[in-house]
Amino acid sequence: MRAGTNIMRAVSAVALSSTVLAAATLGAQLAAVTVAEAAVVNRIDVRGNSRVEADTIRGFMQISAGQNVSEADQDQAVRRLFSTGLFSDVRISQSGGTLIVQVDENQIVNQVLFQGNSKVKDEQLIAAVQTQPRAAYSSATTQADVEAIQAAYTSIGRSDAIVTVRTQEIGENRVNVIYDIQEGDRTKIESISFVGNNAFGDSRLKQVIALRESGILSFIQRNDIYDPERLRTDEETLRRFYYNRGYADFRIVSSVAELDESQNSYFITITVDEGERYSFGNVTIDSTVAGVDTESLYGEIETQTGEVYSAKDVEDTLVNLTNSLANAGFAFAQVTPRGDRDFASRTIAIDYVIDQGPRAYVERLEIRGNTKTRDYVIRREFDVSEGDAFNQVLVQRAKQRLEDLKYFEKVSVSTAPGAEPDRVIVIVDVVEKATGELSLGGGYTTGGESSGPVAEIGVTERNFLGRGQFIKVSAGFGADTRNYSLSFTEPYFLGRRLAAGFDVYHSESSSGDYDSERTGGDIRIAAPITEDLTAQIAYNIKQEKFGDDNGTTYNQFTNAQLVDGSGNLFESTCGTPNPNSNIVDLNGNAAVAPPYTDSPIINQAICESPYLTSSVSYTLTYNTLDNTNDPRNGFFIQAGQEFAGVGGDANFVKTTGKASYFHLLNEEYDVIGSLNAGGGNVTSFGGDGLRVFDNFFKGQDIVRGFDYKGIGPRQNGVSIGGNNYANASAEATFPLPGISRDLGFRGAVFADAGSLWGSEYENDPGVIGVDASLRASAGVGLIWASPFGPLRVNYAHPLAKEDFDELQEFSFGFSSRF
Repeated sequence: MRAGTNIMRAVSAVALSSTVLAAATLGAQLAAVTVAEAAVVNRIDVRGNSRVEADTIRGFMQISAGQNVSEADQDQAVRRLFSTGLFSDVRISQSGGTLIVQVDENQIVNQVLFQGNSKVKDEQLIAAVQTQPRAAYSSATTQADVEAIQAAYTSIGRSDAIVTVRTQEIGENRVNVIYDIQEGDRTKIESISFVGNNAFGDSRLKQVIALRESGILSFIQRNDIYDPERLRTDEETLRRFYYNRGYADFRIVSSVAELDESQNSYFITITVDEGERYSFGNVTIDSTVAGVDTESLYGEIETQTGEVYSAKDVEDTLVNLTNSLANAGFAFAQVTPRGDRDFASRTIAIDYVIDQGPRAYVERLEIRGNTKTRDYVIRREFDVSEGDAFNQVLVQRAKQRLEDLKYFEKVSVSTAPGAEPDRVIVIVDVVEKATGELSLGGGYTTGGESSGPVAEIGVTERNFLGRGQFIKVSAGFGADTRNYSLSFTEPYFLGRRLAAGFDVYHSESSSGDYDSERTGGDIRIAAPITEDLTAQIAYNIKQEKFGDDNGTTYNQFTNAQLVDGSGNLFESTCGTPNPNSNIVDLNGNAAVAPPYTDSPIINQAICESPYLTSSVSYTLTYNTLDNTNDPRNGFFIQAGQEFAGVGGDANFVKTTGKASYFHLLNEEYDVIGSLNAGGGNVTSFGGDGLRVFDNFFKGQDIVRGFDYKGIGPRQNGVSIGGNNYANASAEATFPLPGISRDLGFRGAVFADAGSLWGSEYENDPGVIGVDASLRASAGVGLIWASPFGPLRVNYAHPLAKEDFDELQEFSFGFSSRF
């Protein structure tokens, strides 16, 4: 036992000593590793640089002499140097106390060149790529540029464009970057079809979306270019279309675009599930916020029991309630619509629940993607700004306003956490689009001496200099007319939602019985009263001249001026200074000044021109049209008065009004009905009476089938205008059967009725037509929404007329009537 014990003790001692030795060895190794990983650097030696200073490189590294530098520190320094974009390669090594930094500098870009491009201009491509002259060359950046150029070609329908990049050495470590482009053929959209649609046919749904099938006008309109983003946008448009027409369960099952490479055309198929159509059930308001008077809020509701369900009406109600609550001091109140579907009755009851929302404030409004539009133009569409209570409903309404401006292809609004838990950053991302427009229009007018071609050219910019201002310059030319105009509008005058602007114009006309020339302008300011109601006030001034080409005199004698019987110079042919004098020319021959027209009233008024009219006016406009350019539903009502007598030669009060109502009669066949009515009165004041040219002159503008100035009071067959007018019309427009709707042709049937009556000259010799005799007509029209503007030709047959009226059954011109 004793021997065994001794052996065991010896073994234990050896083992213990071995463990201690191993531990000591391991500790020495760890110490050595630690020294290697974090050695002190006494000097940083930069090699391979020619343009970038060594001190600049050391600054990028964020390592200084005397610092303990580990391998991790070296790796981080390498990443920092690469991130500058100045170097193609970076290597760092350590030799004793010296840190050696070996760099290969990137080449400098001398020029960025594009070869093979004709459909996309150099200026557009320069804006798309990141590589720029005098910047460091980066292979990764040029490859990203290749993708950007391909995306630019995809956006114009050339998705098979091939783009490659190469460099051209020019010495001194400088290169030209060259993008070689094979543009390929333009892809088209051969067909757009829908599956699962029962309530609306394919032709109607094709009008809803922006994408179009290729046609003969596609090379101008460019709306037959497939782009995945455009298809996504059209999906959202379809959803809103169905949601606003009662189909609350509508969904898009799939949307597929298949490219037939043999035809280089896309075939788009959109599969939908319409669901049932709903109406509004009971509509209520509940509140969990103390102090809120729910009964007073029911007037803000746009959703009415029994009406067809509309998501837009729900959204409008949310905005109305939110604004009312904020104005009442409940800035953090949150309104949530809760729908309760009744599948049996197909109704949706809406309960607007008002809760206390989270107390969050807007820390910052961050705008991205705008290169032309100024930040403040985007900011002013928000009813919330930095420091205000955050409200999602008002933010979404601002998004809608930005989309309505038509400045952007896409607007998206998101949020991010702020610096504090109760702070929110609102992020607005926009994709800008062209806002300038060149419009060309033409036609042919018919009717006696006024027949001939007409043309109009206009240049419009809706976002002038990125300031959100509107400017339009236009000129029109006809067989016997000339007109020029300039309009400018600042939509946010003095930083408020006040639209201020001015208009100037000049027109000349030699049509009809006498020539006329008008030059004038106005200064105006408009303010919104409600979302749909706007008030405008304006100061107006114009000068009018009437007579022949020489102005207000009608001297057709070519050899000499006229003299009276006493040899005195007779400078004007507008009446004689002495009724008994014998007017002769310098040769002694009798001379009689010819009249302008067969109307002494008009002749006297011409002799008294030019006239200066200075006036102030106001206008109220109520507009609920779903689309101003192509309305299908809604009202447009306008009424106002003009008070002349603020200086000038005229003293009158002119009152006018007009109203239009549009209603979609048949959704499937896109039949649109409209009713229009209007009227006016002009009355003199101040004792000077009403000038004849201050009267209303009406004809085809209120009753088609009659000539311009074709109805109303006349003297010896010459129109002298009337003090009052009234008119009404009914019309239905529809797509032409058998013709693709993409061509923009529509037919129309209409009936008009109206009258122009009343005159202060009703007792003068030869004056007739002063009574309110009814004129009426019925006819058909052809409307073309051409790429150059809306054009229209009408044929109207008078059904009720007077013998002295002047007719014009065919008319051709622009289609807008309000």
